[in-house]
Amino acid sequence: MVPAGRTGQDASGPRLTAAELGRALLARQHLLAPGDPREGGPDALPPGGADGAGGADGGERVVAEVRHLVGLQSQVPTSPYAGLWSRLPGFATGHLGDRLLDRSLVRVATLRGTVHLVTADDAFELSALARPTLAAHLRARNEHGAALADVDLDDLAETARDLLTEPLTSVELGRRLAARWPAVDPKHLAYGARCLLPLVQVPPRGLWGASGPGTTTTWTTAHAWLGEPHHRSGDEIEAVASASDPEAVLAARVRLVRRYLAAFGPATVADVQRWSGLTRLRAAVDVLRPELVTATDDAGRELLDLPGAPRPTGDVPVPVVLVADFDNLVLAHDDRTRVLGTVAVKQVVSVNGQVAATVLVDGRVAGTWTWRVGREGDDAVARVDVRPLRPATAPPAPPVADGTGRPPADRLGDPDVRDEVVARAEDWLRVAAPDARRRVVVHD
Repeated sequence: MVPAGRTGQDASGPRLTAAELGRALLARQHLLAPGDPREGGPDALPPGGADGAGGADGGERVVAEVRHLVGLQSQVPTSPYAGLWSRLPGFATGHLGDRLLDRSLVRVATLRGTVHLVTADDAFELSALARPTLAAHLRARNEHGAALADVDLDDLAETARDLLTEPLTSVELGRRLAARWPAVDPKHLAYGARCLLPLVQVPPRGLWGASGPGTTTTWTTAHAWLGEPHHRSGDEIEAVASASDPEAVLAARVRLVRRYLAAFGPATVADVQRWSGLTRLRAAVDVLRPELVTATDDAGRELLDLPGAPRPTGDVPVPVVLVADFDNLVLAHDDRTRVLGTVAVKQVVSVNGQVAATVLVDGRVAGTWTWRVGREGDDAVARVDVRPLRPATAPPAPPVADGTGRPPADRLGDPDVRDEVVARAEDWLRVAAPDARRRVVVHD
């Protein structure tokens, strides 16, 4: 265990290496030792069965994990399934699907205005924290701001709230709002409503394997879907959303920073701002500082952390990890080298914002992986393709924890690493497509 560092206002503390920071992140993301779900053990979820049905204990573990991670990105509805599978031994698709149906988890735009899978309570507080930034976006010089320039945003929010007591698609919401503002393109009115209100995407969208009628993105308000928030008063949530009470806003930001450090630390102030999409978080950090410990990274930057959080040494063995697409793990820091190493962000994130599923070897991105189900004759075949990902340019490779100095992508060809990749990929296919034949291809 790496020393905890110093508390309070003293910014000095131990220097943490890249390997130590990477292992701390994996430990807090529950990826350092995911284990073999087929072996059971105290951390394994109850079996989900071939049909992916969820159990009560499995569902409780899923809710707890989503809460710990402060949500999982879910603009692609299937992404959280792979994200939870990678962290929870024995995960079955029904463990998540059932929690969407019983409304203990929801898909809603929160931090950075991005759709996340979050707990019911976080649907209110996290979206409230993001609301001032999203409202400001509607008054900025952009396509939506220009279209909504003559629309009273409070009036728009109130009108949309009344309409969305029943679930509506974006198209239908825009059409109904246009009855009030006929001179405005309905798509901009619907977009404005999504920025101004906590809107839940209702099932069956988000359920594993759901397709066809009813799976079009359909919205209702968090209040209509969940009732009133339980952990905070409605007035407090509204004060944060409207930024009308500085003390309530600061308290909510302090809670957010503390949770970020528990799931993603140690980290700089810039890291938490990048992850959250919020600015001016130093005030929240200053409130927390007396209870935090500090360290520095190899560049001399101050790192903040919770005193009891795990900080493994840099030589702790790290399993191969198959990281889901859009997983916050990859891009949750301002310094993306913690996971990407020498791989450039643009090699993982496309120009239109698609975040690739990645393979980690020794805690660094070594490649990408994709999966699909096709047919060969009468048989369904589920296939994973793993492709190495090397830096677009070739800087000298820094030494890695195993002492080889070899880039992670090159290690995908090692028999033991390849076997571990194949085993993990096959396990995902057992969860994702239990009735299909499985095939894993690791490309050179």
